[in-house]
Amino acid sequence: MNEAPCGFRSILFPRPGDEALSPAPEAPDFFHDLGLDLIIAAVAARRAEYRLEPFFHARLDDLDAIAYRQEVMRELEREDARQAIGAFAEAMRTMREQRAQAEKLHYPYEKERWFLDAIETYCGAVAGLARDLERLAVRSRGLSGLRQYLSQYVQSARFAPLPGQVEAVKAGLAAIRYCMRIHGNAVVVSRYDGEIDYSAAVEETFAKFRQGAVSDYRVKYSDWPGMNHVEAGILDLVAQLEPEAFRALDACCADHRDYLDPAIERFDREVQFYLAFLEHADTFRRGGLEFCYPQLSGERKDIEVRAAFDLALADRLARDGLSVVRNDFFLRDPERIFVVSGPNQGGKTTFARTFGQLHYLACLGLPVPAAQARLFLFDRLFTHFEREEDIANLHGKLQDDLTRIRRILDRATPASVVVMNEIFSSTTLEDAVWLGRKVMARISALDALCVCVTFMDELASFDEKTVSMVSAVDAEDPTVRTFRLERRPADGLSYALAIAAKYRLTAAWIGQRVTP
Repeated sequence: MNEAPCGFRSILFPRPGDEALSPAPEAPDFFHDLGLDLIIAAVAARRAEYRLEPFFHARLDDLDAIAYRQEVMRELEREDARQAIGAFAEAMRTMREQRAQAEKLHYPYEKERWFLDAIETYCGAVAGLARDLERLAVRSRGLSGLRQYLSQYVQSARFAPLPGQVEAVKAGLAAIRYCMRIHGNAVVVSRYDGEIDYSAAVEETFAKFRQGAVSDYRVKYSDWPGMNHVEAGILDLVAQLEPEAFRALDACCADHRDYLDPAIERFDREVQFYLAFLEHADTFRRGGLEFCYPQLSGERKDIEVRAAFDLALADRLARDGLSVVRNDFFLRDPERIFVVSGPNQGGKTTFARTFGQLHYLACLGLPVPAAQARLFLFDRLFTHFEREEDIANLHGKLQDDLTRIRRILDRATPASVVVMNEIFSSTTLEDAVWLGRKVMARISALDALCVCVTFMDELASFDEKTVSMVSAVDAEDPTVRTFRLERRPADGLSYALAIAAKYRLTAAWIGQRVTP
């Protein structure tokens, strides 16, 4: 009997067989552009032993599967639920250490004794989790399915006798008493027959001669868990004296070599996906930043987000003790494309990354870094960020840009999300505008969602699907960036004029200083 009748398979996937879709070994191409590689590395580092990165490489394309994960994540936000899962995970970690120790050792009885401990630890972990889930009255489909699975599993023929068998074997070994007589290089082992333990009498006799602190000449034994050949030889002799107890040990280990249930073992790893991300999010929540469970639609493309932030950037700023700027944005039908312009270093690229991060994390079933979010369930996500020119391929930067964008446009669908950052910056403004309009026309015709960060204000009012977002500056000092994005027409020249006025470099100021 491998799995309980309720059919629970995975805490990450609601449908049987979907767990085969994950983990995905390679990160998607857009991870680096959006800073998702930094986010996932930081999350996975909290549970390094579970190798969680691949779970974050496989997005979900089904609203019900996303809702399944959100339900589990919401319940794991409860401290009592997290503590219960944490206690289970700690016990399973101990079990793995015991199994690993058994594999390292050489002598059969020693290996079996460590293996027996691993079985006992496993039994305690499973039974404890089953009790905790009943007590917590979990309601999410994932944890409810696990609770039902465990309830049936602990009563199954495969598991129910196991704790008692382990306890009986350990009791039989603990009851063994024997004597050793050592003469030179010879060791004789015999059954204990009520012989007097003279060690207590000797200690009592010499206790009266103790005067203050004295040197301790007793032999110090190594803490190394493995036996040496002498100890192993003695144990073999003891086994000959008490064959029943050691036959029971042999039989228990042989009969339960595959005691570890596949679904429970998979749960032990998969649940860390939730716990690691929650732990990461908690570090920002303590600083006043909000996460929310987004509403997702596979049909409606009108999106609305409040108080969103770049999670990768926030991590870096938090380490430097700096605050995070949050932004609001929305699209209403027929709007589909954000064209982001404004001064350099004003938060334009950060906005583009945030847009992509929100959509991708939402499609993993995770809470997203925002106070409120309504997003689109995309089919594919594409990014085009500036790359260093590769002199090895003998192509110019413009040709590389055109090739990459052509590849995106050939693969994108109406359900795709495209994030572009500073396209065609390597050519003249006139050519860049002409090429940019061609790209915008293709994306608009596709009806795909898009963010386009650009220095070309001409694209900001391309058609009715285009929304202009401008990175704002301080009203009193235009050289100071606020890192906030405002939904308004592009007016890039005003920044240059404002900065020129601040430093008295306008035509009027210069005219006053120049002597006719």
